[in-house]
Amino acid sequence: MKHISVGKYLAMVIAFVFYLEPTAKAADFSLENLGDGIYVHHGEHLDIDTGYQGDIANISFVVGSRGVAVIDTGGSLKVGKQLRAAIKEVTSLPILYVINTHVHPDHIFGNAAFLQDKPIFVGHTKLGDIMQLRQEAYSKLNVRYLGADAEGSVIVKPSLAVVAGSKLDLGNRSLLLTSYVAAHTVTDISVIDSKTRTLFTGDLLFIDRTPVIESDIKGLIEAIDGLKISSVNQVVPGHGPCTKNWIAALDNERRYLDVLLTDIRTKIKSGVSMEVTMDTAAASEKDKWLLFKVANRRNVNTLYPLLEWE
Repeated sequence: MKHISVGKYLAMVIAFVFYLEPTAKAADFSLENLGDGIYVHHGEHLDIDTGYQGDIANISFVVGSRGVAVIDTGGSLKVGKQLRAAIKEVTSLPILYVINTHVHPDHIFGNAAFLQDKPIFVGHTKLGDIMQLRQEAYSKLNVRYLGADAEGSVIVKPSLAVVAGSKLDLGNRSLLLTSYVAAHTVTDISVIDSKTRTLFTGDLLFIDRTPVIESDIKGLIEAIDGLKISSVNQVVPGHGPCTKNWIAALDNERRYLDVLLTDIRTKIKSGVSMEVTMDTAAASEKDKWLLFKVANRRNVNTLYPLLEWE
């Protein structure tokens, strides 16, 4: 029999293990434990053009007696694997549901890490179609910004659509899901955990980081007003720290949106160009938010053409 060295044998074993299961470890993947089975990983406040690495959004999971629901999965397969590894360190219960709060890539591209668990993927009624429409564009963005980390970050569409009164049973707790017509996007949903009265807003709420509007600022203001009458104890926003002072957080976002909407309307009425408006609208808010300059300019670029037709 041909003998090999111990070092070479170990190298072969390690290579074989990684070939079988190229999963990310959770050691450097921090979790905030909110208690009673609620866990949140906070993404970094980085802009997509100046440091995006797939991990900028809040991604969460809820543990019931029957199993786990994941709420958003991060911006790449790599981040999704880190999240899955972190879940497995917390509980051996099955992952029953993977919920996407909306279509943006920093919230959906970790989905593929959970395919092996055969969960039910859950999202807005429009989410699957919008995912399909944006698949090519998002794939190009992933390659551009993530490089090698984009590998395997494929679209996984929802198999269960959120309708009025949608609830998911996790055992000893349920999740109430609400969908919105047009707000941050046209694919937004929010989630409330019945046991802890924790509200997961997705990107209907930003804390500290400048809010972003892709769809309808008036619809987003309406959604915020609706969230303010929710019976909840704490909130997990799409970006920023979790908070029990959630009314103030919603008020802060609404103030920014009100100022932005008023300023854009005023500029349009006065004949001020979109280019000038991008540098001047909501200027009173600039010291109150992170990444204000770039995010606010994008918001004006999105909203100005729409508001011209009011």
